[in-house]
Amino acid sequence: MKGGRALEVVVTDGRGRLFRDQGLVRWLVRVAPPAARGDMSVALVSDAKMRALNRRFRGRSQATDVLSFPMDPNPRLPGFTPRLLGDVVIATGVARRQAHAAGHAVEIEFRRLALHGLLHLLGYDHKRDDGKMVRLERRLLRKGGISVQLEVQE
Repeated sequence: MKGGRALEVVVTDGRGRLFRDQGLVRWLVRVAPPAARGDMSVALVSDAKMRALNRRFRGRSQATDVLSFPMDPNPRLPGFTPRLLGDVVIATGVARRQAHAAGHAVEIEFRRLALHGLLHLLGYDHKRDDGKMVRLERRLLRKGGISVQLEVQE
């Protein structure tokens, strides 16, 4: 991992081109929990692309705000950490609408969703963990200077 950082993040647009604003990358690396070691990507895609992904992988024909695709090698060795954590996909239209409804900038929403996706890549599951993921997410958002109301979603 370059520069000794535990987490490497690449952000792309819907066509796979590198996203110019590296503020999201710096913020996510700074607030990530210590377990976040490895490489991940964040793709900012159209709502139509997200709808297609959601239909293909979850059987739902709607655009959701974020999807996570962990690279879970199902390790057999204790303490093994995969080099590739996985991919996080964010629907830009949904994120813009959510940011507007919440009264904050879309960049804040991208950060919130990228962190949420990263926690899923690390194995957290807000549906099954009695609030553990939500509590951690709130703490990490505060660490990153973001105070937003979190709604637990499917």
